[in-house]
Amino acid sequence: MHTMWKGSISFGLVNIPIKLYAATEDKDVKLRNLHSKCHTPIQYEKKCPNCDETVGNDDIVKGYEYVKGKFVILDEEELKQLKQEHEDKAVEIIDFVNLEEIDPIYFNRSYFVGPGENGGKAYSLLREALLKSGKIGVAEMTIRSKQQLAVVRVYQNTIVMETIHYPDEVRNTSDVPSVPEKTVLGEKELETAIMLIDQLTTTFNPETYKDDYREALLGLIQKKAGQNQGKTPADAPRENVVDLMSALQASIDRSKEKPSKKETAPKKTETAKAQKKTKTVRKKA
Repeated sequence: MHTMWKGSISFGLVNIPIKLYAATEDKDVKLRNLHSKCHTPIQYEKKCPNCDETVGNDDIVKGYEYVKGKFVILDEEELKQLKQEHEDKAVEIIDFVNLEEIDPIYFNRSYFVGPGENGGKAYSLLREALLKSGKIGVAEMTIRSKQQLAVVRVYQNTIVMETIHYPDEVRNTSDVPSVPEKTVLGEKELETAIMLIDQLTTTFNPETYKDDYREALLGLIQKKAGQNQGKTPADAPRENVVDLMSALQASIDRSKEKPSKKETAPKKTETAKAQKKTKTVRKKA
């Protein structure tokens, strides 16, 4: 597994060096956008619509739109200083709570936590303490330039850290349109619905669930590839390559023509001949 972050977990006076590893992965089938004419992958460039210019990374600054059409500009030095002030590479457990007290809507992303150098014993201590107490830790940390709230718990003999949303990041349910108020339901309808729930109730086993669409899409891709229906992008126009090579060769030839510092200056007669030759070429052009 690739190490995503190195730091430490602390609770009380106990400090545990740790490494973070991504606990989940996105298995979506990623499709590229191709030009229908030649099946070449489409490129996307950064372009300023106001100046109608292609913009390089050196010409981009960070800005926050505080009102429509008005931005506060933040330079790299300001952002770097702010990041250094809040990133101390430590996960500090500030509270211990029961897992059932946190609604799943708060959970964001999961990371496996492995012990760092000489951290095995302290790692085991935290793991066993969490298991025996039945509690999970609530911690604060900074990762990817963003302060995060997280929970620390045990999953299959491994400590897992899961980032969770702050309360103001969870939208208010009152903003959801058309949600009905409490509705009077028939007793028979409610009993039937509860009976159906009881019949479908089982022990959760994640292995019984699968992404049918992804498997069908991969099957279609494999079928087309097996029938030699794969498409190869058309070769780029050769004119561009020739022009590029000509430009490179001209640059090399020009650099050869330039006299080095050690060489003496050309005689006046030679200079006059060169100037005359240049004028003749220009007239012909």
